[in-house]
Amino acid sequence: MAGPYPPEYGAGPHGPQMYPQYPAQPYPDNIPSVPSAYPGMLPPPVPYPKKRRGRIVAAVVVAIAVVAALVTVIVLAAGNDKSGGSGTFTETSAKAAIQQYLDALSKGDDETVARHTLCGLYDAVKERRSDLALASLSSDAFRKQYSHVEVTSIDKMVLWSPNQAQVLFTMKVAPASGSSRTQQPSGEEQAIAQLLSQDNEILVCSYLPRSAGQY
Repeated sequence: MAGPYPPEYGAGPHGPQMYPQYPAQPYPDNIPSVPSAYPGMLPPPVPYPKKRRGRIVAAVVVAIAVVAALVTVIVLAAGNDKSGGSGTFTETSAKAAIQQYLDALSKGDDETVARHTLCGLYDAVKERRSDLALASLSSDAFRKQYSHVEVTSIDKMVLWSPNQAQVLFTMKVAPASGSSRTQQPSGEEQAIAQLLSQDNEILVCSYLPRSAGQY
């Protein structure tokens, strides 16, 4: 076959060329081993800590039981103390303080009235004439409304702090002669008082009848 290629691939002018055969070389056995990246022996395996889920659950259950017991004690204590106070205010002490203030108004005891309404500042005030004058006006207005007032019950006590409270109370009143209340029979009315406990004394800082003005 004519063309640019010889009649047989790889054939030269003297016939096909034979390539020399080389004997197979054995793989040497003395190749040095590759050193390990970790020197010496490997450390023993680290044991994993055992699960303590059971202990944790038991601790949580005990904590919940303790909290429940504390809540029960607090609720029982609050139920036994109707005043809801922390020992500073009680129904008896609040009732006595309010009655003292109302008696001072009905008797015209301006100093006692001013001591209450100044709410703990009376002893530190140097000029008291204006406070005594205001107490006198409050007493006059009170006596024009009532001839006798008696606190009968403490209906609700709300603590603002361990030494401050707002009290809703009921009082039995007798109207003063010549007042607009003379046409009404003696009865009970509610009023609100704001109290302050200071130096083992409970003061009536403000007093507001529910059916009249403030004194």
